[in-house]
Amino acid sequence: MSYDVYVFDLDGTLLDTLRDLTASVNHALRWAEMPERTIEEVRWFVGNGVKKLMKRAVPEGTDNPRFTEVYQEFRNHYLHHGLDTTEPYPGIMEMLRALKDEGKQIAVVSNKFYKATEELCSHFFAGLVDVAIGEREDIRKKPAPDTVEEALRRLKADCSHAVYVGDSDVDIQTAMNSGLPCISVLWGFRDKDFLLAHGATTFVASPHELLDI
Repeated sequence: MSYDVYVFDLDGTLLDTLRDLTASVNHALRWAEMPERTIEEVRWFVGNGVKKLMKRAVPEGTDNPRFTEVYQEFRNHYLHHGLDTTEPYPGIMEMLRALKDEGKQIAVVSNKFYKATEELCSHFFAGLVDVAIGEREDIRKKPAPDTVEEALRRLKADCSHAVYVGDSDVDIQTAMNSGLPCISVLWGFRDKDFLLAHGATTFVASPHELLDI
């Protein structure tokens, strides 16, 4: 099967954002005098959007009376520090350039808030990513298919020659809900056993392997 459209997840797939996310989580928790989280805890908290990330990080979650202010402190910090250590995984830039050289269309769909998604893609992938869509109030988050469907509409493409690439169970379900095959990457936030248990069928261990599928 030859694909013409590649729809990528962002965090854990194209970009290693874990250290910056952890730093912003812990900044907000320190600010509120709450216990901090380890980087491995945050690794398992991510994937369902930043509000769910903070719900998992804050003691008692959204039942905590200070949740809203802590969440807002996280957002403010991350918008200013989301590029401190974040960078593409090794081989990502070369893979994206090779896809573009082959005339492929590339979209990014993320549960990260919309502005941060656009800024990260513009900063790292200018000229390589055709459409970048993040979380906003008028579109359902992944695993709902809405972000993928909007990306395909904006690309004027359909799902018949498109593939979804991600690193998590949320991505597997998003692809299924969107009617797309899913390629699961093994360098992200979830390991192979976890992905297999959640229905993954196709794996790549390095970005250049995508070019051979």
